[in-house]
Amino acid sequence: MKDKINASLEIERVQQEWLAAMAEKYQLPDPSKALRVVLDHARTAADEKVLFETVRCLGCD
Repeated sequence: MKDKINASLEIERVQQEWLAAMAEKYQLPDPSKALRVVLDHARTAADEKVLFETVRCLGCD
């Protein structure tokens, strides 16, 4: 059985819009499922340094 919890997280509006678009595109129940898919993919990444040490600020100037 899944052990889901409700969590309050701060994300950028564009990130929420992308999650909503991915949920719709891939017929997921909601944006939170899209986020869980992304998190599960990240958790299985071979090199977590690539995830956390590579700068990817799409909204930075």
